[in-house]
Amino acid sequence: MTDFTASDAVPAPRKGSLLTQDARTKQRNAKEARFRMMGLVAVTIGLLSLVGLLTSILASGLSSFQQTYIELEVYLDPAKLDKTGNRNPEDIAKVSTFGYAPLIDAAMGAAIERVGAATDINAKAAGELISKEAPASLRDFVLANIDRIGETVQFDLLAAGRIDGFFKGRVTMETAALDRNISPEQLQLADQLKEAGILTTKFNWAFFTAPDASDTRPEAAGLGVAIIGSIYMMLIVLVLALPLGVAASIYLEEFAPKNRWTDLIEVNISNLAAVPSIVFGILGLAIFINMVGLPQSAPIVGGLVLTLMTLPTIIIATRAALKSVPPSIRDAALGVGASKMQAIFHHVLPLAMPGILTGAIIGLAQALGETAPLLLIGMVAFVREYPGGPPEGFFDPAAALPVQVYNWTQRGDPAFVERASGAIIVLLVFLVLMNIAAILLRRRFERRW
Repeated sequence: MTDFTASDAVPAPRKGSLLTQDARTKQRNAKEARFRMMGLVAVTIGLLSLVGLLTSILASGLSSFQQTYIELEVYLDPAKLDKTGNRNPEDIAKVSTFGYAPLIDAAMGAAIERVGAATDINAKAAGELISKEAPASLRDFVLANIDRIGETVQFDLLAAGRIDGFFKGRVTMETAALDRNISPEQLQLADQLKEAGILTTKFNWAFFTAPDASDTRPEAAGLGVAIIGSIYMMLIVLVLALPLGVAASIYLEEFAPKNRWTDLIEVNISNLAAVPSIVFGILGLAIFINMVGLPQSAPIVGGLVLTLMTLPTIIIATRAALKSVPPSIRDAALGVGASKMQAIFHHVLPLAMPGILTGAIIGLAQALGETAPLLLIGMVAFVREYPGGPPEGFFDPAAALPVQVYNWTQRGDPAFVERASGAIIVLLVFLVLMNIAAILLRRRFERRW
């Protein structure tokens, strides 16, 4: 074996050789390196901005999935709830929520005495630790369980918004001294009840099921009505936009003659995809509400408006998927005797299905996050009643997730800002799941040729 020596190495390029970089080549390579560096910087800035946005949303909204409750043993006094003693539901239903407040105050006082909490506040101030929604919740329980009147029942009642914010770090002793809705003495009492196990913080399932609440009860606000309204609208968009968009795409791409009219239609479809969404809201207000007479703030109107807005996106994506199928597939099908309809529906359409489904799901995801058109058709209204089941529920008043976020950010209580960030997280989860579904469907139906 011979040893490798420096003389055996590749000689350096001589002056004037093709391997020697001239000044122009060096300048071009330097420009390319700078461009790659700028691209890397742009990507880094984009990723950092995304991380910062997600961090801000998670930091503000994750606490909305936790809620503070007060465990009280409430005596359902028949003397206050059923004065006639005949357990008549109609008579018991006449008792307003104000009639249940003394029962809660008495249970709160008994709990303070039982744990030996040291406090100088009166019974009224102690009762302010409990949400104003508690009497209504207690009343609903009694109306559903009339036979429990006369018993002592344990309830997990919502704590007031300021108390909930205190244990989440949103309220402090210093801010309480300047707040007319809470005092440092009440927060100290809440600390003692927390140590005694009467006041607990646990997962807030009601955030996903409860309806919206008034400005004075942020701790009771939930996304129940908004989630149902968004689901109803997405069902309407799916049923209307997908078949209409696919059918229009197949006709324009495979059957329509190439003339100035089809060219005009194609240009208008591309233009409609770029029209601001609020224009579709104005269109829906003028046609579906003012002319047709459909009810405001109903999922049927929102679904129709979002269908018009989503159709151009689905048509463009479907036509692109149909164009991606090689012409040889069509020619082979026609060559063995298939009709044009058979060639399209038996061969071209199945191969284009991944792109069609991806475009449809992306269009639905875009529609799910739209706010402006829904504001114009009245879906910003305060709605506490759940819409009924389909199809009647499509005509009942409802909210939508993006509109609910907008609505909560307009309210003054900081607890609603927390709720809005939590709703954004829920909306982002829906969008991520829809995009994951698009990827999975694309891989499931994708065929290589």
